[in-house]
Amino acid sequence: MFGLFRKKSEKEKLGEKYKKLMAEAHHLSTTNRKLSDEKVYEADQVLKKMDQLD
Repeated sequence: MFGLFRKKSEKEKLGEKYKKLMAEAHHLSTTNRKLSDEKVYEADQVLKKMDQLD
């Protein structure tokens, strides 16, 4: 309740973006492997940004 209007930190935003990209990559892996690999690469870049924040 108290966290309802709290702003998300940069790390939380990147974490959500990473999860979204990995879910898209998993979905695409059955239909288009090339696009799936691109999504995994983008997710890897997001993960590197998260590591830099630590």
